[in-house]
Amino acid sequence: MGETATRVYGLQFGLLCLSSFLFFASFNMIIPELPAYLTSLGGAEYKGLIISLFTLTAGLSRPFSGKLADKIGRIPVMVVGGVVCVFCGFLYPFTGTVAAFLLLRFVHGFSTGFTPTGTAAYVADIIPVNRRGEATGLLGLAGSLGMAAGPALGGTIANQFSLDTMFYASSATAFLSVAVVVRMHETLHDPLRFRMGLLRISRSELFEPRVIGPSVVMLLAYFSFGAILTVVPDFSEHLGIKNKGLFFTAFTLTSLAIRFLAGRVSDRYGRVRVLRVSSATLALALVWLGLADSAFDLLTAAALYGIGAGMNSPTIFAWTIDQSHEAHRGRAMATMYIAMEAGIGIGALASAWIYNNQAANFPFVFWTSAACALTSFLYLTLGKFRS
Repeated sequence: MGETATRVYGLQFGLLCLSSFLFFASFNMIIPELPAYLTSLGGAEYKGLIISLFTLTAGLSRPFSGKLADKIGRIPVMVVGGVVCVFCGFLYPFTGTVAAFLLLRFVHGFSTGFTPTGTAAYVADIIPVNRRGEATGLLGLAGSLGMAAGPALGGTIANQFSLDTMFYASSATAFLSVAVVVRMHETLHDPLRFRMGLLRISRSELFEPRVIGPSVVMLLAYFSFGAILTVVPDFSEHLGIKNKGLFFTAFTLTSLAIRFLAGRVSDRYGRVRVLRVSSATLALALVWLGLADSAFDLLTAAALYGIGAGMNSPTIFAWTIDQSHEAHRGRAMATMYIAMEAGIGIGALASAWIYNNQAANFPFVFWTSAACALTSFLYLTLGKFRS
């Protein structure tokens, strides 16, 4: 584990960023079109399950992916997640019923339960302590580019060609992410060969207590993301925006602009200070979104939300790595991701229940999310943290 910039930003880091871009683009490509697709199958009342089922399996798989990342290696764990995306993207066109669609969403969640855990552990292995915020900001930049490109590209493919073509494009993009990963060098020293016994999870392996602080902040912050993923496609349509991926593109582009700077600032001034600012910014953006009555307002709120998210994500990642023990790094990242998925899943379910397919309820969805972001700010302000 070198301490130089060359080691941090060498070929392996570049490949990791490329794979992350492709992976996040693959499954975000289809998200804006899924509510309408589920409605066409007769499942309009199940929109909240689109995200919550996905995050449920992601969360359930985290203890396993965290343990396997610490035992058999980071790369095998990343490959498993990518392969799940390949097969699920290919199978969406064959889901002719609501039950089959929801089952596939459930299975698809295993992808994000594995790949990001391996990715986070890998980047922690190759970067020095004093560059963690900066490097995780750059990695997040790559993933965010994928999140920005995915919905816009998916919406374009769906509008110009067909939904089936969009699903196949998602599968092909995931395949490319796997092809990049298999060319990388493993960073775990003396990895074990896989055996079924490694899938037994003890109580102590379910949770890493060292990272409670970052996990609480992650859960509260990502409640709003679950709500946005569930409700914003319908909200965009309500405001007359044809391409439902534009909100995601706007917030992701501003997120890209701030991530690298936020990471460097957190390296210098501390994680908690940056997270206070990011939580307050998220709350403001969500209040604005609840008041939006035009496409301009929607995209302005999206840009502000992206600034908050761009400060939030790399800083929480770096804070989690700071607090974790090297031997249990996979477990620590898994714990943080479980909190993220819990936030997204709860946010998706709660927002679908509040929205209830009634346009008058849109503001209450976003203001509830703003309350969660404000709670995060208070937790960071009143709590006693070392970093």
